[in-house]
Amino acid sequence: MAHVLDRIDRRLLALLQADGRLSVAELARQVHLSPTPCLERVRRLEREGYIRGYAADLDPAKLGAGLIAFVEVQLDRTTPDVFNRFRDGVIGLAPVQECHMVAGGFDYLLKVRTGDMTQYRRFLEDLAALAGVEQTHTYVVMEEVKSTRAVPIDER
Repeated sequence: MAHVLDRIDRRLLALLQADGRLSVAELARQVHLSPTPCLERVRRLEREGYIRGYAADLDPAKLGAGLIAFVEVQLDRTTPDVFNRFRDGVIGLAPVQECHMVAGGFDYLLKVRTGDMTQYRRFLEDLAALAGVEQTHTYVVMEEVKSTRAVPIDER
């Protein structure tokens, strides 16, 4: 059974989300606990799934993945087997950063990163080859105004 989050738990989550490399001593200092109970709380938050992992924030442009596109995908049928085949196929496409099933005029919205339009075109050919893909519409990002993985945390 998941523990009810208190103010200290929420503060720990906010601090770790901003900088996952903070030491236990620094976390403890900022939440006004001694290191041992602070570490126990962090471990509990990990164990209960509030913290899914830790990662480095990489610069996509420096790594040759500066082109961002959003792709609407419409499937030929909306049946569980078609959804499952599409899901299985799209998971294997490395340029796809996000894939969301949506309600509305199409079935999935993808966020894709590639190095340039040539790479994007190769990706689009791979996407179109997935079973069930009937149509796609692409929106190329001209300027990334805000991008964050941060989850809003009410620290009250």
